[in-house]
Amino acid sequence: MGNQTIINEFFLSGLSDIPALQVPLFLFFLLIYLLTLIWNFLIIVLIVTDSHLHVPMYFFLGNLASLDLCCSSVTVPRMLFDLHTKTRMISITACITQVFFFMFFIDTEIFLLTAMSYDRYNAVCQPLRYTQIMSSKACGQLVSIVWCFALTNTLVHTLCGFNLTFCGSEIIQNFFCELPQLFQISCSDIFINILLIFLLGAILGGGSLILTILSYVYIFRTVLKMQIKDKMSKVFSTCMSHLTVVFLFYCSIMFNYFRPSPKQHFAGDKVLAVFYTTIVPLLNPLIYSLRNQDLRAAIHNVGIEKNYPPSK
Repeated sequence: MGNQTIINEFFLSGLSDIPALQVPLFLFFLLIYLLTLIWNFLIIVLIVTDSHLHVPMYFFLGNLASLDLCCSSVTVPRMLFDLHTKTRMISITACITQVFFFMFFIDTEIFLLTAMSYDRYNAVCQPLRYTQIMSSKACGQLVSIVWCFALTNTLVHTLCGFNLTFCGSEIIQNFFCELPQLFQISCSDIFINILLIFLLGAILGGGSLILTILSYVYIFRTVLKMQIKDKMSKVFSTCMSHLTVVFLFYCSIMFNYFRPSPKQHFAGDKVLAVFYTTIVPLLNPLIYSLRNQDLRAAIHNVGIEKNYPPSK
């Protein structure tokens, strides 16, 4: 340790070192990012402007779209900047800041998906008390709790990350800063950091996943007892959209954060990071809009009003 140089900035390895791929990758991910912004922003606008969508389910969906916008904006602009300028250096402060915001939005999305499953449980299993349970005040309080839990969890990990010392390799094997990659190049004792990830991950992340699974166990039990096929089909369509998002999100995050050794580096890490930082935020609005009749109707109504504006 005494003969090693303390590192003050990192070098992001990026997506590829092949010069011929820089421009195609830049254009491809720029298109993905713009589509992500357009789709998620469209959902937010529809939910805000269409009075038919002023219900708890779409209130949570609007929050999810906002999180996808934020999560993608934390990582993709920096990736595009590095692809365009070939400047991959990032200071430790900027790196830890990126870690904080990325973890914050990811944690918030985990808890929000649980809140959305709770909303679906009440809508399907307790329809007579649904409006009373999921009132506007209750929804606001639930989202506030979600953001507070995420902020607390993120602060714990980020503050512990500030205590890490980097004196070995300066290369981060990714296109953005993330805790597992920082652990790979740290020369500090990361036992406490790993313990916190597994402990808090098991309690908060595992607890959220269990609550989501239990909610859908009760939902499917109730749906199978329904006599009206049209209503059953609508419930299945809505729930399968949410379950698809939950599956994609949890699988990608758990593989990256819960691994046997934090020092391990897999060839597929970058591919996985691309998936949950760029592809998932793009897929979420598509999954919900394509399988959701209310959102499709709202988009259709916007198109009609644009072509045939109301007469004065």
